[in-house]
Amino acid sequence: MKKKIMLIFGTRPEAIKMCPLICELKARDEAQTVVCVTGQHRQMLYRVLDAFSVVPDYDLSIMTESQTLFDITSRTLDGIGSLLDEVKPDTVLVHGDTTTAFAASLACFYKRIPVGHVEAGLRTYNIYSPFPEEFNRRAIAIIARYCFAPTERARLNLLSEGYKPEGIFVTGNTVIDALRTTVREGYSHPELEWVGDSRLITVTVHRRENLGMPMRNIFRALRKAVSEASDVKAIYPIHMNPLVRRIANEELCGCDRIKMIEPLDVFDFHNFLARSYLILTDSGGIQEEASFLRKPVLVARETTERPEGVEQGTLRLVGTDEANIYRSLKLLLEDERAYRAMQRAGSPYGDGFASKRIADILLKH
Repeated sequence: MKKKIMLIFGTRPEAIKMCPLICELKARDEAQTVVCVTGQHRQMLYRVLDAFSVVPDYDLSIMTESQTLFDITSRTLDGIGSLLDEVKPDTVLVHGDTTTAFAASLACFYKRIPVGHVEAGLRTYNIYSPFPEEFNRRAIAIIARYCFAPTERARLNLLSEGYKPEGIFVTGNTVIDALRTTVREGYSHPELEWVGDSRLITVTVHRRENLGMPMRNIFRALRKAVSEASDVKAIYPIHMNPLVRRIANEELCGCDRIKMIEPLDVFDFHNFLARSYLILTDSGGIQEEASFLRKPVLVARETTERPEGVEQGTLRLVGTDEANIYRSLKLLLEDERAYRAMQRAGSPYGDGFASKRIADILLKH
């Protein structure tokens, strides 16, 4: 009898990391795979699904204009509760730390359905940083029967919190699986033609806790550093959040070496990362993607749940102080030894076979 495994997710980052696992499970004769998306992100989510040729079985379409965490949580719970009764899965897989993942796990808890947590065990131990993600992933861990930790550090975090070792599995991160299929030799794009022979800084900035002055500091430091380097250009695939767009337009418009573009498909974005000289980001997953591609990453946050990369040297926490971000950019742009040291550090986040390990574990239990 096939094991019915349901995957629930709703955002672009979740989709990038869950699609390789969906493809792996669909290739297994022992599994019946059911895909549900909540639509916490809408347009950006479906662009990822299209890139991996994944068609969801269910779409809750919860996204509303100016949605809040209250909206996402309540609408997800309402939609998933009845869906679980209809599908009757043996196991539900959620990913990471989104509000979709938290609400789906809570619904499964109410229905007494086992939860598998992909990318379990990441921690900052500051419940408000990142917000609300740190709370979400810690709450999911309480519910999860299977904790798929991407690194040994994540496993140790879970053990230190009292979770049973027989439910924790170190698998690597599924985002590395995605990179093995998306990054191509000879890739081209009109925006990369604009970059030409210049060194490219790829920028992603969107976090809730950085809205306001922290975000302005990030953009001002970037603008100053790029303006002083004649062989550097920056591309910012700008987030859909209108507050982010307003701040970015106010701070970055008029600089001819910084280009803001619409969000990229996952295939394009991964190839932009591969073409980059360095990355400036406040994202979580990009810390893993860029380090696997051996690109130095400046993390514009006060904390990171991925300390392995900082310890190994491929990531550097620079916070949101304008002067510190500017100094860090200048160092990597002007000091080749400092740049090469970060580039050589490599990635601690996996080998590209996490999805296979997760599928093996689920189907053997």
